[in-house]
Formats: sequence, structure tokens, C-alpha cells
Amino acid sequence: MATAVDNRPRDIIKVAAENYTSAEFARREKEHLWPKVWQVACREEQIPNTGDYIVYDIADDTIIVTRARDGGIKAFFNVCPHRGRRIMEGCGHAVNFRCGYHNWTFGLDGKNVAVQDREDWVGTLDSENLNLVEVRTGTWGGFVFINMDPDCESLETFLGVIPEYLDPFELGNMRFRWSLELSIDCNWKVALEAFMEAYHVAATHAQLLDTQGEDRTSSFAHGKHAHFGYWGAEYFIGEPSPRLKKQRPKDVRPGVVDFFRQMEETFGAIFTDRDYEAAKQIMEHIPADADPMTAFGAAIEFGRQAAIADGCGYPEGLTYEALAKAGTGWHIFPNCQTLPYFDGAVWYRARPDGDNPDKCIFNIWSLKRYAPGKEPNVEHEKHTDLTGKSFGLIVDQDVANMKEVQKGLKSRGFAYARPNPLQEVAIANFHRTLEQYVLGQARSGS
Repeated sequence: MATAVDNRPRDIIKVAAENYTSAEFARREKEHLWPKVWQVACREEQIPNTGDYIVYDIADDTIIVTRARDGGIKAFFNVCPHRGRRIMEGCGHAVNFRCGYHNWTFGLDGKNVAVQDREDWVGTLDSENLNLVEVRTGTWGGFVFINMDPDCESLETFLGVIPEYLDPFELGNMRFRWSLELSIDCNWKVALEAFMEAYHVAATHAQLLDTQGEDRTSSFAHGKHAHFGYWGAEYFIGEPSPRLKKQRPKDVRPGVVDFFRQMEETFGAIFTDRDYEAAKQIMEHIPADADPMTAFGAAIEFGRQAAIADGCGYPEGLTYEALAKAGTGWHIFPNCQTLPYFDGAVWYRARPDGDNPDKCIFNIWSLKRYAPGKEPNVEHEKHTDLTGKSFGLIVDQDVANMKEVQKGLKSRGFAYARPNPLQEVAIANFHRTLEQYVLGQARSGS
């Protein structure tokens, strides 16, 4: 694997501001992107029982995802074939799906089971297809994907190398720790891109630099998808970033513990509360002169022991080699980003909010391993007005950038975005792929 200081040829990529601000570009996304791609609708744990359902809205389309009677998962366009009314809202449990306008009713398999006053049609409805229109579904990593294109490629083909790199994390064995849905005044791509690279950490999350070690990354494209990581780092968790030009501590243990503390107290994602408590043990059991990798490795081992003691299990296939191969963060085209770890992960999902290119719906899901039956009853918080609200220091810092970026993209003084050719390959690759869907080809220079 290449390092953070590799000498790959680096193309300068230009991303047009119109990709984020143009109503026409958003319209073309609705036509050529969202109906054609696999996208995450929910987690399997959100619909565990027969009849459980959740409504997934994307642009102008609304889709019911449900647990069928055979235990499988089905999805349908959430629209009544009678007069076009949206049938279901939010999430919940249903024996069937009934349209509140005229009582037309559909089974969990999408088949029409009742038409109010059907005799009024005098048999002419018999030749009509009155069932809900089915949408393709697939599952991976505990996530439910949908695709509105009946002729789409398989989910396996779409994901490409993702399972090879991320299956060792056993995302399917994690459950919600907390869940946020935020309405943000920016384009969906601006929100997602805030997490597709770590180049922003030094400026946006400067409080982390004292203990996170190397903060300079490299990144790589894998077809539609991409990842970044700290390959080739010479400074490690527990040490200050080399850009601070501070002396490396002789005892890194307090730095390791403080790193986990900050992540737990200001974010509560990727790493877990169990990781933080386990890391504290290195102060007693690891010598003060231990090197950074020994200290951090011991924190991982104490975390493993704690997870097993709690009945949560541990990802045995996630060797240090597999962890290094996977890197730190993955962009899963088009609209998801994840940063996984041994005991937890964070998952981001961004969607357009209607037709407005200046607004999006942004989900942040913190996932964690729990013993069977010990999963918390998580409230899926939704916030349409963020005024005066805080979601933890790290989330607040990231969200603060988004609105300012959207404003700046419209300035006459802004020509185009210039992604870092080493650390922001994921963003350049994202727009090349996006433009191929939306425009039919990548723009010149992107």
C-alpha cells in the first residue's frame, strides 16, 4: 500500500461549482442518478419483524421498505395506483398498507387486496395491474439497499471491492448507538464531502492534533468508490501531529487515553465508550516507556477482552493486516461514507431535500457491537431547525463548515474546487463518476 508521502503522478482536478449549486444539475441527478444506483434505505435492524416498515424518500421518489411474511425484505414505490396519493409515512408496523384517501389496500407483498366500491368499475379494473410497483432490494453489512431500475446491475457488482475491504469489520453485527437526521442548508454533496477526507482535520478539528499522531493521509479510488488512510505514518495515536512541531512524549500512554477520551466525549462514534474504558487500563498494565504502537495495541487488546466479556464478540477476521488494508474511511458511491473500527463505526448518508440544491437531509449513524438482546432502544432524532442546537463538538465543527461552503460556492470569486491530489482523491473520483451518470461524461479537467 502506498504511503502518505508517495510519489504517484497527481492530476489537478477541477470540480465545477455548478455540481453543487445548479438547479439543472440537481434535476439531472433526479433523472439520471437516483433512479439508477444502489443506495442505502435503512438498516436491517430498523425492520426486524414481519410487517415492520420504513419509508425512504429520495428526491421526488418515495419508497416503502418492509419485512415480508417470509422474513425477506421487499420494497415498493410508496404511491397508490388509484390517484397517486403517498400511502405510508415515517416508520412503524403494519398488517397491510392502506391508502388514507380512498381505502385502497395492499398486502406486505405489494398486491392489491381491496378496492373500495370495486363494483363501480363493473369489471373494467380486472385487466389493470393494481399492485404496488416493486423496487429491487439487496443487503450487505446490515444495510438495506434499494435500486429503482429493474434492469440494474446486481448489488454485488455495484459494491465491487467494498466487501473485500470492509467485511472483516462485521458491520452487520453492529447496532445503532445513536442516530441523527439533520436538515442542512447545503447541497448533499457538500455535506457528504465533509467526511470523505481527513485533510480538514488540522483546521476544523485542531483540538485532536495533540494526540492523534499523523494527520496527513493518502487516498485511492476503487472504481466508483474510494478510501483514505494513514499509510506510512511515522507518528501514531498518543503522539502530537508532526505539523505541531512538538517534542514527542517519552510516555505516550496519557496521550492514547486522552485520544479515546476526546473521541468519546466529543463524538461518541467510530470508537466506543467500551474502547475508552479499556484504554485506561494501559496506565496500569503497560510500562511508561512503551512505544506508541505497543501502547495503542494494548488498548485494542483490552477493548477486545471487554467486548468478549460483555458478550458482544469481536471481529476475529479483522487482523492488523486487514485493518491496514482497509484504511480509515470509505466513500460508497453515491451518497454514503463510513469510518469503521473494531468495536464501532460511524456511517454518513446524504440526500437532496426536494428540488432545492441548497438543502439536504443528512444522516449520521453511530454503530456499536452489543450482546444479543442488549441493544439500546435508540431514538432516531430528526432536526429540521439547527438553530442553537449542539450535537457534540466534532459534529458541530463539521456542520459549521457546510453552510459556509454552500455560500462560498456561489461567489463570483470562486471558479472551481481543487481537490488535494493526494488526500482528496475520493472527492475527485466522486465527481468524475457522478458526472458520468448525470452528464453522460466527465467534464473536461475533472
